[in-house]
Amino acid sequence: MSDALFDDEQLEAGRLLFARPTVFMMGAVAMDGLPPDDLPEVAFAGRSNVGKSSLINAIVGQNHLARASNEPGRTRELNFFVTDDKLRLVDLPGYGWARAAKTEVKKFQNLGRDYLRGRPALKRVYLLIDSRHGLKTVDNEPMDALDKAAVSYQIVLTKADKMKPAEVEAVAQKTLKAIAKRPAAFPRVLATSSEKGVGIPDLRAEIMTVCGVRP
Repeated sequence: MSDALFDDEQLEAGRLLFARPTVFMMGAVAMDGLPPDDLPEVAFAGRSNVGKSSLINAIVGQNHLARASNEPGRTRELNFFVTDDKLRLVDLPGYGWARAAKTEVKKFQNLGRDYLRGRPALKRVYLLIDSRHGLKTVDNEPMDALDKAAVSYQIVLTKADKMKPAEVEAVAQKTLKAIAKRPAAFPRVLATSSEKGVGIPDLRAEIMTVCGVRP
């Protein structure tokens, strides 16, 4: 992490972009059911219960766009949301906690992997990590897959409000060191809190920049 990732103009542009309507577009359960490859996309991945739905809702300024579930691992499809007809946010199935038959778990996790490997419109994956726990062994598999597919990904720490700023910074620096030799990892870690709004303006500006769009 560092101070002043983006200037005021970029932060305001990101705010304006996501102040425009973001709507649920569709859920896809197979690769042949994906929407046309005609808008830039960013995807969100992470362990179940990492706060993925809450983060997406915070980015777009809506409380109930992405639905959080009390049961871990309920996202069984690729959920597409479109912002101002300019870009799409993609909610990937969570990993690590899914309470489903192993064949079903494998099916929707494979769908996520197939999407990551075969989606030209995908500009970046945001891999969400609970700041209280940092990187875990279970996170190595998605990072390995992203490295192998040569898909740019960036670590986003969630629930940063649950820790002291110095502790969050220490986790961010440790994470940066851990991903330093990973070829597809973007060398910047963002710390966020969906509840307090920490880091959300920077993440909006990051998405806007990587997708090459303006409000």
